[in-house]
Amino acid sequence: MGRCFICHTFFSLCDSPRLIHKKANRRLKINRSQNNPAGTQAAGEKVSDNSGFFTSMVNKSSLILPLVLCSVFISAHNPRTDGYRGIWFSLGQFSEYGDKYSGGLGTYTANHVPVAVYSPEAGKTFFVYGGTTAAGERHLLNMISYYDHKSGEVPRPVVVHDKQGVNDPHDNAALSVDGSGYLWVFVSGRARSRQGFIYKSREPFSISAFDLVREGEITYPQPWYVKDRGFILMFTKYTGGRELYWTTSPDGVHWETEKKLAGMGGHYQVTNMLGNKLVSAFMYHPGGNVDKRTNLYAVQTEDFGRTWKTIDGKVIKPPLTDPHCEALIKDFEAEGKLVYINDLNFDSEGNPVILAVISRDYRPGPSGDPREWFIIRWKAGRWTFSKVCESTHNYDMGSLYTKEKIWRIIGPTEPGPQHFGTGGEMALWESRDEGITWKRIRMITSESIRNNSYARRPLNAHDDFYALWADGDAGKLSESHLWFTNKTGLKTRELPYNMEADSQKPLILRKNADSKSR
Repeated sequence: MGRCFICHTFFSLCDSPRLIHKKANRRLKINRSQNNPAGTQAAGEKVSDNSGFFTSMVNKSSLILPLVLCSVFISAHNPRTDGYRGIWFSLGQFSEYGDKYSGGLGTYTANHVPVAVYSPEAGKTFFVYGGTTAAGERHLLNMISYYDHKSGEVPRPVVVHDKQGVNDPHDNAALSVDGSGYLWVFVSGRARSRQGFIYKSREPFSISAFDLVREGEITYPQPWYVKDRGFILMFTKYTGGRELYWTTSPDGVHWETEKKLAGMGGHYQVTNMLGNKLVSAFMYHPGGNVDKRTNLYAVQTEDFGRTWKTIDGKVIKPPLTDPHCEALIKDFEAEGKLVYINDLNFDSEGNPVILAVISRDYRPGPSGDPREWFIIRWKAGRWTFSKVCESTHNYDMGSLYTKEKIWRIIGPTEPGPQHFGTGGEMALWESRDEGITWKRIRMITSESIRNNSYARRPLNAHDDFYALWADGDAGKLSESHLWFTNKTGLKTRELPYNMEADSQKPLILRKNADSKSR
């Protein structure tokens, strides 16, 4: 016997889809007659949902609800695939040196945060990624899996959500683990045409089965769970360009009405939490044009979004609409420079540290050089800027690690086989003076046949699973394999593209990094 988590229809696992749909229709009609005995609700009108956030699943029509929702729960478990196959994508915005971005984008974007979480209780690093149905196919599957630190193995990955023909990794997911160990997968939508979804694991620390909890307009999800408080979700809505919003929930099911944080024509943000403090770092899109992304801003809240402040403690009133507001860190627009935020972390004093690539052209190729990696840090009452290195592409995305005395960056800072394409060769950089100066310690990958891109930092990263990324040919459709490395960058492993067993060890990269530094 099974039960739909949303409409609570009971069904036998032997029931046909038609019978399940009939049962769900019957139950929905009963509920509607009880809630609307006078027949005052107009045809097609949604049942009121006081959550104020995502559309309640019981608001769907009697046809869509059983067809779309109940079919999700016909099987006892979510389907698994027989290997880790990342999604390949091309934006289709070409110029002299190729597409604006393309390649293996299973861990895209920098604005889906976090995509991996280490759980000490489970002894596993759980992670989500954008997968696909087979090599050579561009059919997005929102996948979840884990690395078992005790056994050193990974299981067959699980399909949380099938995007039904969508090939765009903007619809990738973010991941959160609540205080009871339940896994929450926040699947992104795209613009206002594709909805986002929230799924909850049926059992703690288990990827076997997920229930659909909510759906609605959500892009670039960034969920953060706080013990005894619940969730605060930072996300984007296309209400006037890509505008920033937040909402909160005590349980992941009931959400407060969303509130706008910033609306200056559009933004991309990266957020992080330290204790009760959440910081958002973002740029803005002049005139709504994402190819002109510029400036850098930061705001913080320590009371779950009730009050927002600048980093120096001045109270501000959202939504922010003035590009020269008090949250402005630096006016890059005046310098004709573009800003690509990679990561956000905290120093030992709890001050925010931002990693960003600063460029001069949205198009790939030499015209945008130098593409400079910068650390932007709040220290002693002011913002400081320290250059790390240069790379070949605006979307050479890496991650920043600041919990220890030695700060680290892992990212595709070195040219790859597709020189002007997204990504390159992964490298490990270290700073022993809190980000002021940096040194490349080693190459993590070398002699790759496909560019490596979007190195992602797990929340509470374990030393053995320190960064996760995907590879892919930036110039043409290719296979996309997924990789992870340890803290030293000396043990890099490939998740099995094809699996013959239910669980197996990842493949160790034999042509490993050199030990050269510069």
